[in-house]
Amino acid sequence: MIEVEVKARAPEGMAERIAALGGELIAVENHQDLYFNSPLRDFRRSDEALRIRIKEEGARLTYKGPKIDRATKSRLELTVRIDDVPQMKEILGHLGFVFSATVRKQRRKYSYQDVTLALDDVEGLGSYVEVEARAEADIEEQRRKVLEVMGELGLHESITSSYLELLEDKKKHPAAGNSEPI
Repeated sequence: MIEVEVKARAPEGMAERIAALGGELIAVENHQDLYFNSPLRDFRRSDEALRIRIKEEGARLTYKGPKIDRATKSRLELTVRIDDVPQMKEILGHLGFVFSATVRKQRRKYSYQDVTLALDDVEGLGSYVEVEARAEADIEEQRRKVLEVMGELGLHESITSSYLELLEDKKKHPAAGNSEPI
């Protein structure tokens, strides 16, 4: 499955904008994302990610492949449910994976026109909005759809960095931005 996603900084009043468009609030979640790096290659350089996401409904292990375009965060995403986070961390450690960082956020998820909108309050970063769709075959159609919804929200940037990358960049360069116009 290919995840097609666009992210932007969320200005004040974004929840109201989403509601005005007809977005339906479907969940409020608290995420604790534990990121790991590979013993075989540096995921920051290879543009991959491996994380354990812990939230109210349980935990999942997710692998994200390299991004396949520059305007969005479209990439392969594979996820499995895990029942025992400490045991999974131990398995990863025995395989040589190294814990990198934790990202915490509160996510308000909305459903709108066959896409998911996520309004995220990220610890240490602030508020962001993500528009996400899933594609098995027609990636271009989904890419067009998420960019169109971003435009409807009045947002015209595309941040292609993950929250982990944004936090790392903020530590290195507190004034650095990581977006391009869409």
